[in-house]
Amino acid sequence: MSMLRGGNGVGHAGNKPNHERNPNRLVKVCSSKFQVNPRGEFRARSKVAATAAAVTLAIVLGLVDYLTGREWAISAFYLLPTCFAGWVAGRSAGFAVGALCTGVWFLSDILSGPTYQHPLIPVWNAIMLFVFFFVVVWLLTAFHSSHYHLEQTVEGRTAALRAEMEERKRLEHAKLQAERLAVVGSMAAQVAHEIRNPLGSIFLNLDLIGEELNVFVNSNRRSAAECQALLREMRSQVLRIRQVLQDYLRFARMPKSERAVVSLKGFLEEKLNFVQPLLDQRRVDLRKTFDPSLPPVYADAEQLWEVLLNLIRNAVDAMPAGGNLTVSTKRNDAEVLVCVSDNGRGMTEDEARNLFVPFFTTKSDGTGLGLAYAQQVINEHGGKIDCATARGKGSTFSIQLPLAVGA
Repeated sequence: MSMLRGGNGVGHAGNKPNHERNPNRLVKVCSSKFQVNPRGEFRARSKVAATAAAVTLAIVLGLVDYLTGREWAISAFYLLPTCFAGWVAGRSAGFAVGALCTGVWFLSDILSGPTYQHPLIPVWNAIMLFVFFFVVVWLLTAFHSSHYHLEQTVEGRTAALRAEMEERKRLEHAKLQAERLAVVGSMAAQVAHEIRNPLGSIFLNLDLIGEELNVFVNSNRRSAAECQALLREMRSQVLRIRQVLQDYLRFARMPKSERAVVSLKGFLEEKLNFVQPLLDQRRVDLRKTFDPSLPPVYADAEQLWEVLLNLIRNAVDAMPAGGNLTVSTKRNDAEVLVCVSDNGRGMTEDEARNLFVPFFTTKSDGTGLGLAYAQQVINEHGGKIDCATARGKGSTFSIQLPLAVGA
């Protein structure tokens, strides 16, 4: 803004320093001395103190302006107390300080230099300066108000989002608890069903043993061989109960994995030697196809073997008359692919769709937890297990595991 002056026609506001271009920086420095509540509103005493500081600064600037004369042209510095008061104390205080700065400047300009060519020049300059202060204070306070409103909106939406996230976590936790309770209830029903029949058989056999023993004591017409057969049947049923309970407990309380670097080739060679007698007994031909340059994986060896052993047993059961079992490994980008294939009877679409559903089984003596447990273990290892099957042609289970770090 330029003002009419006598002689050269250049007023104090003719040259605008950097303070006028960026008053917010100085306002931030000065306002840091005053306390602001969490909502961005200043306390009443802070506003009074800010207004007093702005008035004092305006008076000091007036004295400096009077002592230095018109040649220094420091009228732009009057923006400092005006903007400071408007930002800290509000629009009314900014207007008041702006009017004070205009009056101080007018007095210092009249007293510090020669008279103007026209007596209305200083009045006109004062009016222009006040209008300039008025516009600056209006814009500054409008920005402050919109900034405060934006902060309040952001805080409100953040609080609402935080509450929504907490509510979602609570609902997810409740859903998880409900699912766990449903699984526990289903497991309890399955356990009761699975245990009831073996226990009935045990009690019946105990009664028969009692009768046979009484007859054996009174007469030698019956041998002890029948008693031994009944005892073996009892023992097999008890073992079945224990296996069922172990499967349920293993699925419900999967132990924490103890992972280490595992070389699959040596690991599978060693483990498959233990199942070779079972395969020979069931007339199953084992074929091994291992990638010799396969990098190691980071896994729990025991849990991984439980998964593979379950797949091998299922494959053997799918080939009651014997067949071919293939275990292979190969690298697939940053993963290892382990496949267990058989040429057994395969599965239907419905069976394949419910393959990993807990308690789903096609075996008369199965619990339906083997593949569900296998999927749980592989997922815990950051991998994936899939099955490709065709009725009458066999099935192939594929396990994808991430390579060890640095492999």
